Amino acid sequence: MKITAVVKKGEKQYVALCPELDVVSQGYTVKEAVANLKEACELYLEDEDAEIPAATAVIKTLEIPFNYVKTACAVGA
Repeated sequence: MKITAVVKKGEKQYVALCPELDVVSQGYTVKEAVANLKEACELYLEDEDAEIPAATAVIKTLEIPFNYVKTACAVGA
């Protein structure tokens, strides 16, 4: 079974999410966060009541135009 790992830098650690299973883990490095997520997903799937997804998640990158720039004057300096 192939699953997706989405990793984001948190305040002190990296947070890893598997969107297909809605499982989250963390680690001090990306490698550690992904390894911990893999273990968490394996443990989740060992549960006989675990919901197995019918399809995989679709991850897309979006481009959103940034049409304005905040300056010190605009902020109220």
